[in-house]
Amino acid sequence: MPKDAMQRYAESLEKTVQHNYSHLKEMVEDFKALCLVVTPEKHTPQDIIVDIRQLYKEIRDRLAEIKAIQQLLQGKYRQYYRRDSLRDKSITEFGFLTKNLYSKFEYILLQKQALAKKKEEEISRAAQKGFPFQWFHSRDHQAIFMRNLRILNELDYEIPTDPDIAERRKVDEGQVRYLTLFCIRGKAGLLDEVYSRIRLREHDILERYTQDELHGLLAHLKEVNPAELERVFRRLLETETLSTLKCILIAIHSSRELEGGLLDLMKKTLDEMEEGTVKTLIV
Repeated sequence: MPKDAMQRYAESLEKTVQHNYSHLKEMVEDFKALCLVVTPEKHTPQDIIVDIRQLYKEIRDRLAEIKAIQQLLQGKYRQYYRRDSLRDKSITEFGFLTKNLYSKFEYILLQKQALAKKKEEEISRAAQKGFPFQWFHSRDHQAIFMRNLRILNELDYEIPTDPDIAERRKVDEGQVRYLTLFCIRGKAGLLDEVYSRIRLREHDILERYTQDELHGLLAHLKEVNPAELERVFRRLLETETLSTLKCILIAIHSSRELEGGLLDLMKKTLDEMEEGTVKTLIV
């Protein structure tokens, strides 16, 4: 190959190194910002995890390409190559920085998995003494209740101040946002009629808990005005034959709201309510 052609090729290789270096500066800053979002305490959306892994791969690919080109320039095209020591130092630092950030990121994910497992175990232990096992007799219903509580706990995190991150953290469409527990109490024959009238959606539950009580769960995919929900139940019970029944509603946004004596409070409130009353219990 003629000398001038070799020199032009060496210059094109140098331009490729500089091009990758310029992109690396931006990519490393973006990578650092994404990694700082991931903490053991807060929920990390799956798309951020995917972005971090993809960006890390792209950074490693560009670093590998730079290294391969520099080895070629230092060998076959040595006479046309002038090292940029400051740039080489920055490139080396990019490698160390991203490797350390990625190692910390993966370690935090392991921590989060361990923490999530621990929370699941705590919820399960608490549930065996608490609401899912007290609110429903059916094991299937208890399992659905537990699953919905797990979803609520995953969503129960502080909303970030960064609007871009907040946008990423939006709840997926179709994801349960909160639950409403309800209890309808009255004569057995009347409850049979109510049971046949209630229309359940995919994630809702209705159970004949005792002869004089129906227990249910409504899974909401969006915020519902409590007053509107009360009106729905009033319309259900507004017929003359059902006017002696009483109903209590409890909105649940987190498993923490099930702690304490909530079941006893619900029963006490129901005992004190007049017939034909629908009431929302604030916890």
